[in-house]
Amino acid sequence: MKLFSALYTHVMRWSAHPHAVRYLATLSFAESSFFPIPVDVMLAPMALARRDRAWCYALLTTLASVAGGAAGYLIGYFAFELVEPLIREAGYWDGYERARAWFDEWGFWAVFLAGFSPIPYKLFTISAGVIAMNFPLFVLASIIGRGARFFLVAGLMVWGGETMERHLRRYTDRIGWTLILAAVIGYLIISNG
Repeated sequence: MKLFSALYTHVMRWSAHPHAVRYLATLSFAESSFFPIPVDVMLAPMALARRDRAWCYALLTTLASVAGGAAGYLIGYFAFELVEPLIREAGYWDGYERARAWFDEWGFWAVFLAGFSPIPYKLFTISAGVIAMNFPLFVLASIIGRGARFFLVAGLMVWGGETMERHLRRYTDRIGWTLILAAVIGYLIISNG
């Protein structure tokens, strides 16, 4: 099924849009606290289309994502009762409980891992607020985890250049379905772990 190749073509067009940087920042912020689509789907094509700006895009994505993570933390800290039904309805409750257990066991490293991996980071940001994790430590773990991920994505695009673009275009559907499978496996690990 060629779902992702069509999306890739659209995202490559969006990456050249005059407001693409604003869209990237908004998506980065939203993805860290409530939005389900990973920001990498916009960062990678933008970094590929403008390799001279890739590091700026990675920095912007990191900062906006950490700001969104802080918003998620505040939601967990001040308004968890309001979002709890939404978490349950969306089917994230088991994942939320697992995220809390990971905090008890690993603290800082749980945030770092969630920030870097395809595990839903938003569950960890909200959980960190619920348990009132040390906020500066939360921000530090988020900067390191999210920054490592986004700078890696940008670096791969810079390093790969036109060859990377050809491969991405050719294998976009396989990569997309593999990432969905990885996210499902990550979710299952969190909810059953």
